[in-house]
Amino acid sequence: MVEGLVYLVGAGPGDPKLITVYGMECIQKADVVLYDRLVNEKLLSYAKPEAELIFVGKLPGKHEVIQDRINELLVEHAKLGKIVTRLKGGDPCVFGRGGEEAEILAEQGLRFEIVPGITSGIAAPAYAGIPVTHRDFASSFAIVTGHGRAEKNADGINWGALATGIDTIAFYMGVGNLHYICEQLIAHGKSKETPAALIQWGTTEKQRTVTGTLETIEAVATQANITHPAIVLVGDVISMREKIQWFAEAEGNA
Repeated sequence: MVEGLVYLVGAGPGDPKLITVYGMECIQKADVVLYDRLVNEKLLSYAKPEAELIFVGKLPGKHEVIQDRINELLVEHAKLGKIVTRLKGGDPCVFGRGGEEAEILAEQGLRFEIVPGITSGIAAPAYAGIPVTHRDFASSFAIVTGHGRAEKNADGINWGALATGIDTIAFYMGVGNLHYICEQLIAHGKSKETPAALIQWGTTEKQRTVTGTLETIEAVATQANITHPAIVLVGDVISMREKIQWFAEAEGNA
C-alpha cells in the first residue's frame, strides 16, 4: 500500500509571490489541494492538471462543521496514498488550525509536514510602510485574536499585560470588534493617543490602509468603509509609515 503524505502549507498573506519556494513545490506535486477562502487562487494554477482542487473556506457560524469535514478529507485522501496539500492563508500555525489538523493526522498515524508561511500581521504592515519592530519605537510584538468579547464569554486576553507590556500589537479578525479592542486597551493603560492602523487586503492590489489613534480609528475606519479581511495594528511604530510608505495602494487611504 502506498503511504500518503499531507503538507500543511502557508500560502502567505495575499500576494501569490510571497509563498515560499517549498510551499510552491508542495502545490506542484499534490494530488489533492484543499484551499481556504483567503488563499490567492492564482496559486492553484501551479497544481498538476489532474490534481483535485477542493475549496474548504469557512463562513461565519459554520467553522466547526466545516473543520470536521476538512479533517475527514485530509485523513481520507492520505489513507488512499495521495499527496495532499492543505493550503492556508498566511501561516498554518497562526490562527490557521494547523496544529489541530496535524494532531488529527498524527493520531491516525499518517505522515505530514508543516510548511511555514508569511503571516499577514507582519506582511501587511510591511507593505503599508510599517515595520512591526524598530530600534527607536518597538522592541516587542504580539499577534492576538481580535474577535473575542467578554459578553460572549469569549475574551481570554490579558488586556493589562497587552496594553502595558507590548509595543506593537496586531489583531487578526478584529475589524468587527474594533470598538471593544480600543476600549479595552485604553481602559487597561494604553494611551488613547497611541497610533492605530487598519490594513485591508494586505499585500494585494486591493490593499487600503487607514490610520488614526485608539480614540479615533473606529470613526476613521467607518468613514473609509474598511471591512474584513483586515489587520488592526496598534503601536508608536505606525508613525514610520509617513517616511517609508512604498507600496502603491488602492484609492481611499487615510
